[in-house]
Amino acid sequence: MRFMVIVKSDEKTDVAGAQPSAEELQEMGKFNEELVKAGVMLAGEGLLPSAEGFRIQYSGTTEARVVDGPFAESKELIAGFWILQVKDRAEVVEWMKRAPFREGEIEIRRIAEMEDFDNATPEIVEHEQNLRKQAEAN
Repeated sequence: MRFMVIVKSDEKTDVAGAQPSAEELQEMGKFNEELVKAGVMLAGEGLLPSAEGFRIQYSGTTEARVVDGPFAESKELIAGFWILQVKDRAEVVEWMKRAPFREGEIEIRRIAEMEDFDNATPEIVEHEQNLRKQAEAN
């Protein structure tokens, strides 16, 4: 099973733009190394503050609208993420209990697989598999 671990942002990281200390970066590097050596980590990245981001809003009949950051409600923003391949929910929980955070919150969501979609025809599944192969080759 694949899970996305979403690291929530806060005032310190998003509004103030505070970067992690060298010690925090080292701790995170060690944790990431453990994840990689265990064959669990598929991806993981930190994100820059929302002031450097933007949103695209869709409203049906009108053209999509681009809205530049920064965005309010920093507790609802994302500071970073991991994508992990584990056997079950319990394993991702165990890994994340070892994450080098001292405060804050993370959200964990299982990534949908094609098997999770009742309306995925064999043609849709094959098309998706081909796209994934192409993406992995990039």
